[in-house]
Formats: sequence, structure tokens, C-alpha cells
Amino acid sequence: MAWAYLFAAGLTEIAWAIGLKYSEGFTRLWPSVFTISGIGVSLLLLSLALRGIPIGTAYAVWAGIGTVGTALAGIILYSESTDLLRLACIGLIAAGIVGLKLVTP
Repeated sequence: MAWAYLFAAGLTEIAWAIGLKYSEGFTRLWPSVFTISGIGVSLLLLSLALRGIPIGTAYAVWAGIGTVGTALAGIILYSESTDLLRLACIGLIAAGIVGLKLVTP
């Protein structure tokens, strides 16, 4: 169950990161409320995941899911660069997430 919490925490991290863009520096009410709520939910889920996953692994996977997901969302939502080197680096982060999952007992 800890890995499910961690995956959900990573997904909510993507949501609040995108929410930051829409909140325009916390000057727009509802996007700001959504973003702050997302931060709280993400951290709550991360804390639940830490009951069964070592802190170093959990934090790296949480941040990695958020990083990869937010980068991909930027490509899809905001037409950010799809330069081959950028995509390769995103792929390396994703490979690291998978690797940590495979080597964590």
C-alpha cells in the first residue's frame, strides 16, 4: 500500500505544480486554493508512504514522479521543448524511479 500512496503523492505533486502556473503567483483565488490543497494532499500521502518505504527512496521517487510528470505536462499543455536531449534526460529520471522501485525491499 505504501507504493500506492507514494504514486498518488507524486501525481498530486504534478497537479499542484501545474496549479502554481495557473495561480499566477497566488494572485488568483481558486487556482491558489487548488494549489495549496494539492500541496497538503501530496505531503499527507508522502507521509503515509514513509510508513513502509525508506525516506531516501520515497523522497527521490516522489520528486521524480513530480519532475517527470510536470515536464511532460509542460510539453503537452504549454508546448514546451521536445528537444531530444531534454526528452532523454526526462527518460533518465524515469529510469531512476523504476530502478529505485526495483531495488527497494
